[in-house]
Amino acid sequence: MKWSQTFIPTLKETPSDAEVESHKLMIRSGMIRKLSAGIYSYLPLGTKILNKVTTIIREEMDKSGAIELSLPALQPLTLLELSGRIDAFGDDLLSMKDRHKKGIALSPTHEEVITDLVKNEVSSYKQLPLILYQIQTKFRDEARPRFGVLRSKEFLMKDAYSFDTDDDSLNNSYQKMYDTYCRIFERCKLDFLAVEADTGAMGGDVSHEFMVPNENGEDVIAKCRSCDYSANREKAEPSPIESDDNVTPDDPKEVSTPNMTTIKEVSNFLGIESNKMVKTLIYTYDNKHVAVLVRGDHDVNEAKLSKVLSSDEIALANEETVVELTNAPVGFAGPIGLKTQIIADQAVTVLKNCVVGGNKADTHIMNVNPDKDFKIDRAADIRFVTENDRCPKCNDVLDISNGIELGHVFKLGTRYSDSLGAKFLDKNGKERPIVMGSYGIGVNRILAATIEKSHDSNGIIWPLPLAPYEVLIVPINFKDETIMDTATKIYDELCDAGIDTLLDDRDQRPGFKFKDADLIGIPIRITVGKRLKETGELEIKLRSKEEVYYAKPENILTEIVKHMDSLR
Repeated sequence: MKWSQTFIPTLKETPSDAEVESHKLMIRSGMIRKLSAGIYSYLPLGTKILNKVTTIIREEMDKSGAIELSLPALQPLTLLELSGRIDAFGDDLLSMKDRHKKGIALSPTHEEVITDLVKNEVSSYKQLPLILYQIQTKFRDEARPRFGVLRSKEFLMKDAYSFDTDDDSLNNSYQKMYDTYCRIFERCKLDFLAVEADTGAMGGDVSHEFMVPNENGEDVIAKCRSCDYSANREKAEPSPIESDDNVTPDDPKEVSTPNMTTIKEVSNFLGIESNKMVKTLIYTYDNKHVAVLVRGDHDVNEAKLSKVLSSDEIALANEETVVELTNAPVGFAGPIGLKTQIIADQAVTVLKNCVVGGNKADTHIMNVNPDKDFKIDRAADIRFVTENDRCPKCNDVLDISNGIELGHVFKLGTRYSDSLGAKFLDKNGKERPIVMGSYGIGVNRILAATIEKSHDSNGIIWPLPLAPYEVLIVPINFKDETIMDTATKIYDELCDAGIDTLLDDRDQRPGFKFKDADLIGIPIRITVGKRLKETGELEIKLRSKEEVYYAKPENILTEIVKHMDSLR
């Protein structure tokens, strides 16, 4: 392709609303343009890269034995009602009524749609196992779209669904997709981690997220320094904290803490560390109440708490309920004398002489000890891990970092086949629910994650497999016939050899062209300039390296192939 014949509108200035490097560079390089909050147009450069990614995904999915199809972007709300996920999606669900007053939604995901399809087409164990996939646009009405395509309202996803006869067969399908995802991300040249994850609104028992560690990622990863343990923040488990048996329990003592409702305020006032304090939070679930205790420096993990309570509908109680249960304003709740169920995190159970709310305005109680001064009905891991926690497998330190989620795989079990009635007849003629798995990749996120990990002050540095073009030819003098003829001949030779090449044939200054070249990040640049006339050589520069190489025009194809091999 010749630059003058395509559409690459680069920008010098950084857009004011772009927060992270990938967002800035995708706009500046002419890959995308914002239509409205969370909605983007993909220009030719961005579309080419998306196509490179989807080609890799298709090749690996097809190689795994998965079969591609295409499902509708619209789905009836009745399917989401059957699965019970309308409330789970909440305001993120983009729904409307058609002219017949029937509720429909722009699909946020396709578990219900694919289950309904398979329910009507698969009836025998002889038709299983089966893995179906698609590459389809999804829609979610994000409350706060940000970071460009990392959190948008419309996004491209590869989603796959496996259908099996039993758990053993599901395990095989799950491992097949897990391995396929590893190959996809490896081919995209991404340094990724597969971490244990919470299943969330998807349901099921087992899931893994594929993450690229990055400081701008919105997900949090806990990874052991020694062993292979890694998990996302919702799933990560700390090693149990041991009790300090050298501390002798003292007698409880009320202290006045006027208008001090936060851990920090009370901690500073009493001169104690926050890890010696207890937060008492009142939650509601299934029309019941529960007091939840975590250490002062810890936070409740509602995903874990939801599992402990076996309820998908948990929420912090309102102020009226807190006052009714504790006889105190919000901020002074404590476990002593509470007439409600108490669930405590494991770290609370081993505290000695801690500080709790006094269930009385402007009052806290010091020297409180679990079991001695209040009763815990149930102890469990109900908090997020922190930097000070240790690995549940080997007890070494857990490192906490941010990451960008690229893919997520789930063992759904019969979550959807039960609710939508997808069944099959087994070898004995007995009707049983189909066992399912779900596997998603955020295609757009691969582009953004690659840029976040691979850029410099001048622009993007594309890995060869994802680059919009593999080679860029830059003639530095548009009016010099020798330079332009040589550049054109090289361009034709590389194109004939099947190398995706861009010729910058614009009548622009060399500095302008070089800045654009670095900005859009094509892996190999050939400069046709003064050196051609002085020594008969062309200059070869790899975007990812500082070195400059030289080659005669007649040897350029051999040299470019050699450099491409080094970048694969």
